Amino acid sequence: MRNKYIDAFENAQVASKNVPDFRAGDTLRVAVMIKEGEKQRVQNFEGVCIARRGTGTGETFIIRKIGANSVGVERIFPIFSDSIQDITVLRRGRVRRAKLFYLRGLRGKSARIKELKRPQ
Repeated sequence: MRNKYIDAFENAQVASKNVPDFRAGDTLRVAVMIKEGEKQRVQNFEGVCIARRGTGTGETFIIRKIGANSVGVERIFPIFSDSIQDITVLRRGRVRRAKLFYLRGLRGKSARIKELKRPQ
């Protein structure tokens, strides 16, 4: 049983942030605020969402992209972080699992995910 004040605070935090509907397998572009000394800028991190975990304000998701020299780069983002400016869904993926950790061992064409064709 949780404290009613903590629940009220979390509900207010969740309601104030507009998060798109996405799941594992979707290709996302996350605009993250980067602070370098006194300057601030927005940097996009684009990749496949391989996992989503947690509930409420503690919910996180993992994005995987292939960086320079074909090295895989993964980042974990809290969904309700202040440093996240925007989350954009670029493609919907057709997958049958909630966690796509098997993509870590795949390279090239075998690591592709089919696009989900939904009427909109």
